[in-house]
Amino acid sequence: MGDYVILTDSSADLTAELVKELGVEVIPLSFTMEDKIYYNWPDNRDIDPADFYARLRGGAMATTSAVNVATYTDAIEPMLKEGKDVLVLAFSSGLSTTCNSAQIAAGELMEQYPDRKVAVVDTLCASLGQGLLVWYAARMKQQGKSLEEVRTWTEEHKLNLCHWFTVDDLHFLKRGGRISAATAVLGTMLSIKPVMHVDNEGHLIKVGTARGRNASLKALVDHMEETVLDLKDQVIFISHGDCLADAQKVADDVKSRFGVETVIINYVGPVIGAHSGPGTVALFFLGSER
Repeated sequence: MGDYVILTDSSADLTAELVKELGVEVIPLSFTMEDKIYYNWPDNRDIDPADFYARLRGGAMATTSAVNVATYTDAIEPMLKEGKDVLVLAFSSGLSTTCNSAQIAAGELMEQYPDRKVAVVDTLCASLGQGLLVWYAARMKQQGKSLEEVRTWTEEHKLNLCHWFTVDDLHFLKRGGRISAATAVLGTMLSIKPVMHVDNEGHLIKVGTARGRNASLKALVDHMEETVLDLKDQVIFISHGDCLADAQKVADDVKSRFGVETVIINYVGPVIGAHSGPGTVALFFLGSER
């Protein structure tokens, strides 16, 4: 079996510890806040997530940037020169042009290195949903599966990777154009929280509402109950916008209802968090459908 590298981008929101454990490579996406460019490294070397969310709460705005073709080329080419193939698991094309950049870079590099392979999977996933797909892919690689076997599995199962989100502050969704100003104001007055998921095209869409924070957190696990597959070997991922206690509440509900043993929690990174805001909670698992 040829040696290969699994490469993803930092919108996967994997911790530095998981990146090391899984043996994957991560390209950091960038964002601009208060006229300074930051890179979203898994080890948070540029900015601590708590500081990022504190600035958002204080009124700062962040704008995000996709990974460009040159960045992918610079990351992948040294691997090819070392005689390794590369499997790229990219941020959803429904939310970013990052995947398109990866595909362009892959095409150009395979022309230059015809004996090497660069495969790109449009994960149609975001945050730790993307991270969970990477987790499964890396585990398969560690078990000796080939690049093609891992690529095939991720393509066949990415639409089983369920993403359920809720947010606490509707004004961030308003700013991103996902809801109207009137909806944001009314929803805030009535404490109505949206319940959203990532659909089969990789878009983040609203599918329902809940009255109050606790009801919205419970709704995430209710949706999990409707579609979750055999939990015997599942690891559940939860990400949060600087609201660890709420993420832990969802984790406790998941463990209580389903007997799940392993739940991994991390921040929603700046790439998603700039648009969803503080107080976001997201639940990820394998289900029969999204």
